[in-house]
Amino acid sequence: MDELRLQSTQASLAVAPRSGGRVSSLVVDDRELLVTDHTLGDLAWGIYPMVPWAGRLAKGSFSHDATDYQMPVNLPPHSAHGIGFTSEWTIAGPQEIDLELPEPWPFGGRVRQRFELANDRLTITATITATETMPFMVGWHPWFRRDLSRGTAPAELDFGNAAMYELDEHAIPTGQLVEPPPGPWDNCFTALDVDPTIRWPGLLELELSSSCDHWVVYTEPIDSLCVEPQTHAPDEFNRKPTVLEAGDTRQVTFEMRWRRL
Repeated sequence: MDELRLQSTQASLAVAPRSGGRVSSLVVDDRELLVTDHTLGDLAWGIYPMVPWAGRLAKGSFSHDATDYQMPVNLPPHSAHGIGFTSEWTIAGPQEIDLELPEPWPFGGRVRQRFELANDRLTITATITATETMPFMVGWHPWFRRDLSRGTAPAELDFGNAAMYELDEHAIPTGQLVEPPPGPWDNCFTALDVDPTIRWPGLLELELSSSCDHWVVYTEPIDSLCVEPQTHAPDEFNRKPTVLEAGDTRQVTFEMRWRRL
């Protein structure tokens, strides 16, 4: 089986384990919500897991236990979004896929994703288990379409008030929080006072929630927008990384709830 497929009365879901363990299609009321064009490259379609790090890793390098490590650079001059989204996952059950984190990640570890589709929501759960001491970070990168139907208004995004991470000249968070300027954005936010909500006027509203408390919002593309839950701000490995010991497990969730307008 090349894909996992789930169906509810209002929605259908396809997951592509061999394409980085990503959601390759999410259809609600017969409308595709996601960018599905594979020719855009691994970084730019579906909903993919970001593991074992999320967002940009400055110059692809970090230190752990006094040893320096270099990850492949895929968004020059940085490494972006981990290695899970370019790896082949295995099907572990009718709703689950697994990945043993491969090289060049030097610490091993295992990730499992579980997908639960209901009439009004999709819930994705990721469980990360360390096999040796390692830094920990995870997130998801969804690519939503701005337009669901010809002749309708494009998507609107609302996430209330929030604090934004300041970026240095290389688009890496400094760790300092600042007042957000007007968009468009390619920035990390935290301390949101409402869940992010995408509205396609007259069609659908999509409310996003997560156990993650950081969100990267990317609204620069003309045809798509990304609202990405992450456990930490990008490049956390080079600030104050969370460390898992051998045998430690962490579980995080990402939920999308929809309603007709």
